[in-house]
Amino acid sequence: MDFSGHPTVTPDAPGTAPAPGAGGTWRPSEHELERRRVRATLRRRSLVVASVVTVLFFVAVAFGVTQLPGWERVKETFFSAEHARESFPQILSGFWLNVKMFLIAEPLILLLGLAVALTRQSRSALMTPVRLLATAYTDLFRGVPTILLVLLCGFGIPALGLVGVTNDLFFWALVALVLSYGAYVAEVFRAGIESIHPSQWASAEALGLSRFQAMRHVIVPQAIRRVGPPLLNDFVSLQKDTALVSTIGIFDAVFSARDYGNYHFNYTAMVVVACFFVVITIPLARLTDHLQRRTVERERAGAR
Repeated sequence: MDFSGHPTVTPDAPGTAPAPGAGGTWRPSEHELERRRVRATLRRRSLVVASVVTVLFFVAVAFGVTQLPGWERVKETFFSAEHARESFPQILSGFWLNVKMFLIAEPLILLLGLAVALTRQSRSALMTPVRLLATAYTDLFRGVPTILLVLLCGFGIPALGLVGVTNDLFFWALVALVLSYGAYVAEVFRAGIESIHPSQWASAEALGLSRFQAMRHVIVPQAIRRVGPPLLNDFVSLQKDTALVSTIGIFDAVFSARDYGNYHFNYTAMVVVACFFVVITIPLARLTDHLQRRTVERERAGAR
């Protein structure tokens, strides 16, 4: 009771629901509290078991590998701390070229992929030649291995001797990556556009929007939200494939490591390069997982 004589009502505890017909707050029963304690104990036990098993597994693997007869030679050739320190500055300089190529290629690929996807979605008869060209582009460049595109663009196009066209290997390697990944990204965008429910098109038409306006204001924004995780997957792959430019003599991280290894007869620099790529790739992979979980949760919330 308060001073005015009304009954005192305390706020509900988190995770509890008021009992129907009850005047006060609902409190969990002793049985419910015991059940929560049991669940918490089981979760802690499961976490401890998983941690112990994981540590034992990796310790066993490490012990088994170090007991192999050729381990000392492998350790000296691939895991030398001295060669890792010596090659680090040279590889860091080359890796910056990989990162620069990735950052330049990514927006170009998005623009090319979206343009090709929209072209393939057009219904105008006047766009038929362009639509056929877009279809041929995705079929052709998805079928050719990326390393062959890098070789063709890096060595083939400069050999044509075109007047007024640069022969810079960085530029043509970038063109090869954009053409290859643009075809994949175009199909991702097209799948996202086609996944939008037809009722969205009908609603846009009911509002008097043209097909272009409906695509711009209604369909494409929803499609982009849906294809975020697969696009990030493609860019994780692109980040690794920038290493293919070493095949045409560009002094990137892989070429630097190969050069160091050929001079010192030691491949530790290759392992250092792998560590550089892993450090960049893992955060992108975790971001992709987070976006996928968020998309699933959003769709489940909408289905309720």
